[in-house]
Amino acid sequence: MKTVIKIFNAMLLLLAFVAVISTASADKQTYIVRMDKTKITDTYNSLSNSKPWHEAVLDSIADVSSQEEHELGATPPELLYSYETALFGFAAKLSAKQLESLKKIDGFVSAIPDKMLSLHTTRSPQFLGLQGSKGLWHTSNLQSDVIIGVVDSGIWPEHVSFQDHGMPPVPARWRGTCEKGTKFSPSNCNKKLIGARSFYGGYLAAGNKINETEQYLSARDTSGHGTHTASTAAGNLVENANLFGLANGSAAGMRYTARIAVYKVCWPGCTTVDILTAMVQAIEDGVDVLSLSLGSISEAEPYYQDYLAIASFLAFASGIFVTFSAGNSGPYKYTAVNTAPWIMTVAASTIDRSFPTTVKLGNGQTFEGSSFYTGKATKLLPIVYGTTAGGEGAEYCIPGLLNPKLVKGKIVICEPGFISLVAKGEQVKLAGGVGMLIMSTVGEDLATEVHILPATLLGALASKAVKQYVNSTKAPTASIAFEGTTYGSRAPKVAGFSSRGPNLVGPDVIKPDLTAPGVDILAAWPAGTSPSRLKHDKRRVLFNIFSGTSMACPHVSGIAALLKSKHRNWSPAAIKSALMTTAYTIDNRGKPIADLVIYGSATPFALGSGHVDPIKASNPGLIYDITAENYIYYLCSLKYNDSQISLFVEVFTCPKKVTMQPGDLNYPSFAVNFKRKAQNITLTYKRTVTNVGIPRSSYKVLVEEPKGVSVIVKPKSLSFKKLGEKLSYKVSFIGLSRKKTVASSSFGSLVWVSGNYRVRSPIAVTWK
Repeated sequence: MKTVIKIFNAMLLLLAFVAVISTASADKQTYIVRMDKTKITDTYNSLSNSKPWHEAVLDSIADVSSQEEHELGATPPELLYSYETALFGFAAKLSAKQLESLKKIDGFVSAIPDKMLSLHTTRSPQFLGLQGSKGLWHTSNLQSDVIIGVVDSGIWPEHVSFQDHGMPPVPARWRGTCEKGTKFSPSNCNKKLIGARSFYGGYLAAGNKINETEQYLSARDTSGHGTHTASTAAGNLVENANLFGLANGSAAGMRYTARIAVYKVCWPGCTTVDILTAMVQAIEDGVDVLSLSLGSISEAEPYYQDYLAIASFLAFASGIFVTFSAGNSGPYKYTAVNTAPWIMTVAASTIDRSFPTTVKLGNGQTFEGSSFYTGKATKLLPIVYGTTAGGEGAEYCIPGLLNPKLVKGKIVICEPGFISLVAKGEQVKLAGGVGMLIMSTVGEDLATEVHILPATLLGALASKAVKQYVNSTKAPTASIAFEGTTYGSRAPKVAGFSSRGPNLVGPDVIKPDLTAPGVDILAAWPAGTSPSRLKHDKRRVLFNIFSGTSMACPHVSGIAALLKSKHRNWSPAAIKSALMTTAYTIDNRGKPIADLVIYGSATPFALGSGHVDPIKASNPGLIYDITAENYIYYLCSLKYNDSQISLFVEVFTCPKKVTMQPGDLNYPSFAVNFKRKAQNITLTYKRTVTNVGIPRSSYKVLVEEPKGVSVIVKPKSLSFKKLGEKLSYKVSFIGLSRKKTVASSSFGSLVWVSGNYRVRSPIAVTWK
C-alpha cells in the first residue's frame, strides 16, 4: 500500500513540477476547490472518505512549490475542510504558486477564492394571519416533523424559546449532532434544538483571530443575531414577551413546533468557506429548510463564482427549501444579493406596530420619530449640532469629537455614518449629553435601535426641518416625549435599507422574490449580551427588537416549513411558487404598498411579487414547478460552459443547439428586457402551471400591461380536469414605438383567476 501511494504522489509531483513558473509568491489565500470524483485512483477509491486523496494532492504540490518559494518563507498548503457528498472537493489555504500547481493536477475542476460576508416576534405572526389553533397553526399542520437549519452566529440554547416541553422524540431520519465546545455540550440540545455545530476554519485562515473572552468556540451565540433569527423561524410560543414593556404579547416562531439545527459561521465576520461547509453539512444532516440571514455587502456575483449559490443549488436538488436575505444596501438599484433563481430572496418591510415619539422644537413645530426608550419625556433642552457640539466632524458623534463642555446637559443631533447608531449614543452619554436626535438622509425609514440614553430616530423630511431650525436659531431647544407601543399603523411599507433589484447577475429573473416583516421585530436574545450590544451596557433582556432583511428571511423560512408540513410532496420550487403567486401588493389601508424611500408605491424591484401571505399560500390554486434539471438548462441558456456547469452537476453537457431562452425558465414572475432603442420588438416566453386547487376548474387571464408594452397571452383560459394536471401558455411582450422618452422600467402583472383563486405574477420591463 505504501509503495502504491508513493508512486501516486510521485506522479502528482511530476505533474506539479511542470506547472512551476519562475516567479513565486508566498502570499496565501483560502480557496474552495472542486475536484472530479472520477479521477480518484483505485488506492483512494477504496477508502471510506476522500480526505486522504485531498491530502495527497496538497502534499504533492507542497513539495515542488516549497522548493521555489523557500526563500520567501513559504509554508505548505493547509487543508481546512474536505467535502464528500453534496459537493466534492476541499477548502485549502494556498499560495499563488501552489494554486498554479494545483490547476495542473488531473481532476482539478475549479478554485474560487474565499470571501468575507456579513450578517445582513410578538406582532408579526398576527400580522401574517397566524394565531390561535386555526388555519396553518391548526394542530394537524404542526404535528409532522420539519427541521429548519439556521446558518448564522449560533444560539443561546437555554432560552425559553428553545425548550422542548411536550415535543415527540427526535426524528429517526436526523443524522446531525450537537458538538461539544466552549460553554456548550451535547446536553444543551434537546427535542427542539436537535443539532448544533460551529465552523471557523475559514475565518482563522483569513488571518482573523477569535477573542475567546468575547466569543465562544462553539455553537453558543454572543452576537444575538443567530438566536434572534432562529426564534423568529421556529421559536416556541412564549407568553408576555417584551422589551422593557414594549411590544408585549405572545412571541412565536412562524413554525413554532419545528425542530432547529444551528450552524454557527459568523465570528463576527462570516467566510464563504465556513458557510459553504455548514450548508453541505446541513444537507448531509437532513434539514428540510435552510435559513441564511447573511450575504455579501458588495454586488452580486455570477452564479458559477458564488459558492453560496452553488451550495444552495445542491440543497435545492436534495429537496431543501433555501431562504436568503436580500441584503441591507438599499435603497440603491442593483444591490440585491443572493439572487440565484433557486433561492428565495427576501426583502424587508414594516408591520402595523410602531414605537412613536414626539419631538417638539422651541418654535412649536412637532415631528414624529421612533424609539425604544421607555422613560419620561425630556424637558425642553438646548440642542447642539456640529460645531456647536465639538470640533470638525462632531455631527457624526464619533469618539473624540464631542466636546463635554459644549454637550453636557443638552440634546445632541447625530448624523448617520462611520459607527453604529447605538455607539453614537454611547459617545453622547460619555460627553455628558442627556438626549440624542438621530438624523436620516434618505427616506422615512424609522427602524430604530436600543439606545442607552433618551434618543429618537427621525425621517429625512423631519431631519431636514430640524436642522433648518437649529441652523437658523440662536438658542435652539427641543423636548422628546416617548409614547410606548401603538398598533394600527399603515402597513406594510418596504424598508429603505432593503436591497433592491434589478437582478445584476440574472436580469431575466426579478429579485427580490417577495417581502416579509423585517422592521422592529421582537425575538429571543442571549442572556449574556446587552440589548445594545455595547460592552458597557449592563442591561440584560430575554427578548430584543431588531431590524433588517435578516429578520425578514426567517419569517419566510418558518412559513415555508408550515407549507412543507401541509404539503409533504411539494418540491422547494412549488413552495416558492405558492408563496410568490399569493403575495399581496395592497396594504391595510387598501392602497398599493408604499416604499419608504421614494414616497410612492413600491415596485417589484423593491418588494418582488409582494408581501408574503401564509394563509393564501397554503392553497394557491396553481403552481409553477421547476426541477433541478430545468435549472441546469437555464444555466445553459446563460451560455455557461461545461466547466462552469460542472460546478452544479457532475455529468452534464449542454445541447449544442440551446432552444431555451433565459426568460423561458418556469419562474412565477416575468422580467422582460428590451434594448433601449428597440421598437415593435416581440419577446415570447413559455410557462407551465400545475393544478393543486380544485380538480375540475377553469382559469381566465387578467393582464395589467406595463407602460410602453403590449402583452398577449395564448390561450386566454386554462381548463383543468384533475389535480396534478399541467397546462402551458405563452405570453408575448411587444415593445411599442415610443415618441416620448419613458422611464427605464415599467411594471404590470399577469393573473390567472378562478373563483377565489388569484395566481398573480408581476411583470417588470426594463429598457437597457
